Amino acid sequence: MQESDFKLSLKLRIDWSEMDTYQHVNNVNFMKYMQSARVQFWEVTGLAKLYAETKKGPMLVSTHCDFKNPLFFPGNVLIQTKVAFIKNSSFGLYHELYNDEGVLCAEGHDVAVCFDFNTNATFVITDELRQVMKQY
Repeated sequence: MQESDFKLSLKLRIDWSEMDTYQHVNNVNFMKYMQSARVQFWEVTGLAKLYAETKKGPMLVSTHCDFKNPLFFPGNVLIQTKVAFIKNSSFGLYHELYNDEGVLCAEGHDVAVCFDFNTNATFVITDELRQVMKQY
């Protein structure tokens, strides 16, 4: 785990209800954990505020998760997130999910576009927003 590579981390408690018949965390919950980390990124970069004020904001267009090791209850999951790329109107996030022992349990990739919900079209990432996003 290279914590210095990641500016964002989020620790979530694993709930008993997230277990499946095999007594480990069901795969769908990994996607929920990544969603929580993605929303954290939207909040710290101002993307959530931008949407609230202008109806322009990020729209998830792709998400992918590679499962490495199971997660169990009781326990926590640590999701570390960083920007993978920033293009003209899209950006990618990379996530690593760890258990309490620091074992890598999953790697995730998201792609989002900056979308104007007023016009139903993408918009170009401004230089100001790009600089903020690059910090992560």
